[in-house]
Amino acid sequence: MCKFWCCLVYVRRYSVTLLLSMILLSDMVGATPSGKEFRIGQQSVTNQEDAKRAAQEAFQEGFKLYKQGTAESLRFAIAKWEKALELWRQLNDKANLALTLTGIGKVYSDLGEKQKALEYYNLALPLTRAVGYKSLEASTLNNLGLVYNSLGEKQKALEYYNQALPLTRAVGDKSGEARTLNNLGLVYDDLGEKQKALEYYNLALPLTRAVGYKSGEAS
Repeated sequence: MCKFWCCLVYVRRYSVTLLLSMILLSDMVGATPSGKEFRIGQQSVTNQEDAKRAAQEAFQEGFKLYKQGTAESLRFAIAKWEKALELWRQLNDKANLALTLTGIGKVYSDLGEKQKALEYYNLALPLTRAVGYKSLEASTLNNLGLVYNSLGEKQKALEYYNQALPLTRAVGDKSGEARTLNNLGLVYDDLGEKQKALEYYNLALPLTRAVGYKSGEAS
């Protein structure tokens, strides 16, 4: 399976943001009968490679809008990614479908629409597992934890962070592991369990130093 990259970065109170890749490699696409018609709204294409290209272009356009960071550009990013979703579904490309669903969830989270964010993250999660896409599974679990934490559901947040942690270790993602440990520390801090919070912060600290993640180390 081609490697899809995402990066988790601290934003304000060390929350985690999924930074989506600009380049999508679609080797996960299943076999498609020749001559099948793929539709994007009122438009149609009959070639599988053209359909993949159209999905990638829609994704990349959405990513550029996402990076602009305004409320308006985020809404336009959702529209572009919804177009990409149509094609990923028709192509049966579960990996890119999961990536795009997670991205839309992140946009809704940024817009403050937490229930919509949960909806898209929960659509993405089983797909990440179905294709063995552990790095995105960890990111999605972390993002679910962040949403539940923001909603005040601390135990639910802990549940998702604790699911994400072994996955970050399994894929050797020390930065992701450090961020997850830090997020666990934050929740325990909020719950008043200060010794538990210190335990997680102290586990996170050497990892941030090991990978040269200076902003995470300072946090």
